[in-house]
Amino acid sequence: MLLLFLVILAGCWNPFAPSEGLLDGVPSLTLTEQRSPDEVLQNFRYAYIYRDSIAYSKLFDTSFVFLYYDPDIGGGTGGNNYWGLDTELRATGGLFRTFDHFTLVWNATIATDTSQSGEISLTKTFDLSIEGELISGNAIFDFIEDSTANIWRITRWEDESFY
Repeated sequence: MLLLFLVILAGCWNPFAPSEGLLDGVPSLTLTEQRSPDEVLQNFRYAYIYRDSIAYSKLFDTSFVFLYYDPDIGGGTGGNNYWGLDTELRATGGLFRTFDHFTLVWNATIATDTSQSGEISLTKTFDLSIEGELISGNAIFDFIEDSTANIWRITRWEDESFY
């Protein structure tokens, strides 16, 4: 009877699920229901740390736009560029497949704008380490509330990384 109980108990364990406990000395993350922009950013961090492209894809509204500085635009003089949701998901999925270790830390919230109903803009400082290479900077996120599903999603992300 004890052997049967142990076999059944072992059958409930999923070796592919993210481990609970400590992750780099801090408690492991859990996915949220995205009931606030802060919960969306917690899921963003979860997706990066666990390289979870499915969780990542659920963060964004279909109107999503990513804005970034491209030093190669204008014959090398640099300028701003952007891409939409499909490119964002492909690019990040490739990043998750290429590298094995990510650490993302959201630091201070340096600006908040809640002037429009159902929309919030946050500027967060961050530190992102990819295989030990550190990228820091600011990320400006615009969020919109999906009142039907009662969740928040990212509509715009402007990257202000310091290289």
